[in-house]
Amino acid sequence: MDLVNMQAGKSQTLDTQLTSQVVNYIRAKIEEGTLKPGDRIPPERELAKELKISRASLRMGIGYLAAMGVMNVRHGVGTFVADGPAEFGKSSLGLLGALHGFKSWQMFEVRNLLETTLAALAAERGSEEHFTVLAEEVAEMYATIDDPAEYLIHDVRFHRTIAQASGNPILAALMETISTALYEERRQTAERAKDRKSSLEAHREIYRAIRTANPVEARKAMERHLQSAESELAEEKPVPGRGKGRPRKAKPASA
Repeated sequence: MDLVNMQAGKSQTLDTQLTSQVVNYIRAKIEEGTLKPGDRIPPERELAKELKISRASLRMGIGYLAAMGVMNVRHGVGTFVADGPAEFGKSSLGLLGALHGFKSWQMFEVRNLLETTLAALAAERGSEEHFTVLAEEVAEMYATIDDPAEYLIHDVRFHRTIAQASGNPILAALMETISTALYEERRQTAERAKDRKSSLEAHREIYRAIRTANPVEARKAMERHLQSAESELAEEKPVPGRGKGRPRKAKPASA
């Protein structure tokens, strides 16, 4: 591994540790009853000082919690504990990935199998309430297109709403686990992304297909979006060695 990749790996590990520090702090406060649904957390400056981390690191942790549906960030007002159930305890897949070195293509393969089905089911079973939330998240992505961290929060919420609209809580729980495991990598990718407009258009196409109750097109739109996202990630991340990519199909033996 060269020096650049080694330094990048150390930076990613530190970011993950600092994010976990914020998550664990908020979780402890919720579990002990100090923070309840609807409560506003301390101001950024005060909380960063208490945790002995930078405000930038604190924002990373809060962004993660917001994307996972634990916190609600209201610009100009503050950050609040979400009214719904907190989505803690879904880090096991991320831990396994760290231990066994899951590859990006493997995670995308799982996402493609799962999310294309979820999109099709959402088109068949989604309610008006789900469609409204999806439209709101697309609008928020438009509004935050120049803010990678905020854009990612609404991106994650968009995909979570599709999972909920599928009407299958088991599939939705699987999707939540995968989203949690991928969040840190997606956050870094979002910060480096050169063009979020194509991603935004892909989300709009998915929404339209679901909204018009077209499961076939919803599945295809989601597949196109994931393939594009995987290609963009592959271009950004240099892969040391041929054996790291998707396994190639075996050639049929000649007669």
